[in-house]
Amino acid sequence: MIDTPADTRGNPTGTVVRDVPPPTADTLPPSGPPTPPKPRESRLRALDGLRLVAALMVAGYHYGGRGGEVEKAWGTSPKEQFPTLHSLFSYGCLGVQVFFVISGFVICMSGWGRPLRSFFASRASRLLPAYWAAVILVTAVFALPMVAYKAVAPSDALVNLTMLQQPLGVDRVLGVCWTLWAEIRFYALFALCIVLPGANRRRVILFCAGWTLAAAITQGAKSPLLDIVLMPEYAPYFIGGVGLYLVHRDRKDAYAWGIVAVSWLIGQHYAVAKLWHAPDPAAFSNRSVWGIVLVVTLGYVAVAAIALGWLRWANWRWLTVAGALTYPFYLVHEHLGWVVIKAYHRTLGIPSYATLLLTVITMLVLAWLLNRFVENRLTPRLRSLLSTPRG
Repeated sequence: MIDTPADTRGNPTGTVVRDVPPPTADTLPPSGPPTPPKPRESRLRALDGLRLVAALMVAGYHYGGRGGEVEKAWGTSPKEQFPTLHSLFSYGCLGVQVFFVISGFVICMSGWGRPLRSFFASRASRLLPAYWAAVILVTAVFALPMVAYKAVAPSDALVNLTMLQQPLGVDRVLGVCWTLWAEIRFYALFALCIVLPGANRRRVILFCAGWTLAAAITQGAKSPLLDIVLMPEYAPYFIGGVGLYLVHRDRKDAYAWGIVAVSWLIGQHYAVAKLWHAPDPAAFSNRSVWGIVLVVTLGYVAVAAIALGWLRWANWRWLTVAGALTYPFYLVHEHLGWVVIKAYHRTLGIPSYATLLLTVITMLVLAWLLNRFVENRLTPRLRSLLSTPRG
């Protein structure tokens, strides 16, 4: 959800280098002019675009596809503001599952052939600067007397800077940070099982198979500890993304396709189990089973199309900018969006659909500011600091 192909193997171009066995007497080319090297793969800009699409799906859900605090911003339920589209917006929460599939793909790509120190430095420097800035910004805005939303206690806000508020039971400053807790656990599992011993195809396949089996056992055993570590509800999406990266390396890899298929089958089950309920007139929305399955399937298909190179034509530079804005936009859009919606709709009297569009644009502008003045300045410094060996 929150990773960028720009971190691939420490290479800012996001290129992919495949495993090549050392030459032997049987594999050395015959004497003659040297064979020109194969051109390196270009950055997967379509993946940047898909990340922004997933973020906009989640924003649509938070602004017009659910009840709760956003009703205070609109003054009424989003069902009344968007009588036709609110049901469609309600599927936007599945953008998180799409993010997790993308994350599995990108983390496998960026961790392949990278030492543990470099992997850790890349992940920490990618996540923390914008996250710290978002926590401070949202805390400050919610502390303003004219903002009608409750700010977390100062002590809890400080704990939020660690990204560990979820397991510690501390109030969250950012509503979306629960997904970051899932991401961190995935990074830890991948680092210990793949990055530390060294990535190769066999090890990645065993990792995916082992995690899938262990997550299923955890679900059956109903062990809280194992549930925290192996997160069976989200594992299929990360594993599916890892499998799709193996497909990206070799589209004929039957094991990789098997990993993707099993992950999709399990993933759609968890999505339906969590989001479907029997039709209820009192409910905000009534998602259909097939609607949920369709959105999850489209997420897998979109990443698969990128993995197979079918979207290589989508190579516009603006997609790189879109990818860079996705993470800061995702962090700030929900809670600050409430404040902006109230200002546009209730204070200025702007109609609902125009308010929705202007709120998204405002949050994208804020994301651009965070990217330019926070991420672009702090990320390289933090990466360099964490990458430098000490002692």
